[in-house]
Amino acid sequence: MDLAVLCVLLPLVTAAWGQYGDYGYPYQQYHDYSDDGWVNLNRQGFSYQCPHGQVVVAVRSIFNKKEGSDRQWNYACMPTPQSLGEPTECWWEEINRAGMEWYQTCSNNGLVAGFQSRYFESVLDREWQFYCCRYSKRCPYSCWLTTEYPGHYGEEMDMISYNYDYYMRGATTTFSAVERDRQWKFIMCRMTDYDCEFAS
Repeated sequence: MDLAVLCVLLPLVTAAWGQYGDYGYPYQQYHDYSDDGWVNLNRQGFSYQCPHGQVVVAVRSIFNKKEGSDRQWNYACMPTPQSLGEPTECWWEEINRAGMEWYQTCSNNGLVAGFQSRYFESVLDREWQFYCCRYSKRCPYSCWLTTEYPGHYGEEMDMISYNYDYYMRGATTTFSAVERDRQWKFIMCRMTDYDCEFAS
């Protein structure tokens, strides 16, 4: 009798295992640091923009000392809620020079919807630009800085905004002339549900 039950249950257990065996696959795929998911190769420039009506919610990067002390980058975007409406204008901010520390937020109350970067062999660093989009006349408030990403120079970087009410408005970075790498703190803000005249 026990053998008959085992013969009935074994195919069911096998089917269930096959169905749920890859449950963590999307997460593992996101953390698979192969060349497939990067927007750039080492020492190459890139331009990345979210689809219209979306903003950057995750930044991922790995460092390679042997390849010019450079990083490969990847980004994730998410649509903004309907309460923000559609973007009314988008633009590229000013360039942040390579080899320097900098602090920048999107002007005109914009939200970060992309990145552009160019590598400079002479300083083993990149210059950066934010692609920003304004949503009607919404204004930022309750802004804060994330912790440093990566935690230490040369480490992998994986910043994900888990709070849907906060949006990336910019960043501040430090540059190590010794390590030839950057640490980032992202500026996260809430946005008003109403139009206002304040511009930052």
